[in-house]
Amino acid sequence: MPLHHIVNLTLLIAYPAAWFSPLATAGVLPWFTGNTISVAGGVVDLWQIDIALSLLVALLAVVIPYAKTCLLVAIHRGWQGPIALIEIVGKLSMADVFLIALYIVVMKGVGIGHVTPAWGLWLFTLCVLASIWVGWQTAKSATKP
Repeated sequence: MPLHHIVNLTLLIAYPAAWFSPLATAGVLPWFTGNTISVAGGVVDLWQIDIALSLLVALLAVVIPYAKTCLLVAIHRGWQGPIALIEIVGKLSMADVFLIALYIVVMKGVGIGHVTPAWGLWLFTLCVLASIWVGWQTAKSATKP
């Protein structure tokens, strides 16, 4: 089994772990840690404020990246579906990186607190980069004569 197939199967477990892992901690003073920020926690918090935004975040940060991973598993298993579908899903799933960056920038911009990145941010970033690599390798192997 090629390495990119193994990495993609690993993402089926790593993505859910990343959604619930701490991306950052937010607090008022640097020596007092406050709330832990996670993708899942952000979706839940947003649900109470703005349901439409919560659904959009869930779609872009959870559903679409996982759907891309599942579609790549299907392709690795021999599915001959439209490659354009993978490209569209792949482009949409990049929105999660920008969303988290925006979240951290907004929190830091408040000026009365601090945000400290946590290990989950690295896990989530690794998942996104691994997904990009798997997609690239899959497209590369599909175009080989």
